[in-house]
Amino acid sequence: MKPSAAVLAAIVALLLVSAVRGDDACRSPESAAQDRARANPLKIAAFFSILVCGAMGCSLPVLGRRVPALRPEGDVFFLVKAFAAGVILATGFIHILPDAFDNLTSDCLPSDGPWKDFQFPFAGLGAMVGAIGTLVVDTVATGYFTRAHLNKDGANAAISSNAAGVDEEKQAAAEEARHHDGEEHDVHVHTHATHGHAHGSAALVAAVGGADDEKDTIRHRVISQVLELGIVVHSVIIGISLGASQNPETIKSLVAALSFHQMFEGMGLGGCIVQAKFKARSIVIMILFFCLTTPVGILIGFGISRVYNKNSPTALVVEGSLNSVAAGILIYMALVDLLAADFMNPKVQSRGKLQLGINVSMLVGAGLMSMLAKWA
Repeated sequence: MKPSAAVLAAIVALLLVSAVRGDDACRSPESAAQDRARANPLKIAAFFSILVCGAMGCSLPVLGRRVPALRPEGDVFFLVKAFAAGVILATGFIHILPDAFDNLTSDCLPSDGPWKDFQFPFAGLGAMVGAIGTLVVDTVATGYFTRAHLNKDGANAAISSNAAGVDEEKQAAAEEARHHDGEEHDVHVHTHATHGHAHGSAALVAAVGGADDEKDTIRHRVISQVLELGIVVHSVIIGISLGASQNPETIKSLVAALSFHQMFEGMGLGGCIVQAKFKARSIVIMILFFCLTTPVGILIGFGISRVYNKNSPTALVVEGSLNSVAAGILIYMALVDLLAADFMNPKVQSRGKLQLGINVSMLVGAGLMSMLAKWA
């Protein structure tokens, strides 16, 4: 999943770079206000600010495993995860989807193309395709790995059962051979045999419990990787847009907004990574990939800033299509895999205060992220 995300990020960047030039009638409105001397230092500041904030947000839940209150089974973790899920939900609905509609209904698109002739909400179609595609990937991947582990566990259980049967036969033979030693000794043998049988049953119960834990881990791994895939798509786009901008005032507002944006999104992704129980190497790779995507997009935008025109038809169609799909992915992940899973958790359902707390936390996260739409 991680290599495919990297390939997707590269494809997004190449598509946008191919759209650097546009028609004169729809040149970027920032062209008259270009001030490279002031804009370039702000882009450098944005690069490091977004990098650090993204790393902090994604690393906090991972490092919090060493703090008892922040462990996945703790109440605080539920609150943090609900807050982050609210942020991701607002990102899809408030930040990405409206931009997709703006791009795919822009006056700079050719009037004789399908975007104008059909009068069809292509952004909504893209979001639906993204959500359905995520559902398919989510269920197919989870089902595949679950079946693989169940087959493995079934084979191990069969081996254990055969071994237990052999042990019982040996014990029965020993009991028959020593039957002449007296009733007291016979009782001892029966007790020992019963003990051995109970021990085998306990081991089987433990194996079943372990299978359930393994299934949950697989589920969380799929969730974290699909979520990162959705985040990567729009992270590349916003990075290139910021790096290509030549308006210092626009960049100033974007620096603060996108820094908080990356931190909050990182918290949501970091919480999923913690529950997925990845090995240390995989955790580092996923965090680095999340942290570097937007800064690398800024570098790409910086490199093509002299010729990039975000209002060219190709750029509008590419950005609008990718944004709409990314919005569908994030909305699905936030509602189904993050919020619904935690809100229906028996631990939450049985405790009114915790249920109220995660509702408030989710609303605060969604509200704060919605406010950032004023600037980004």
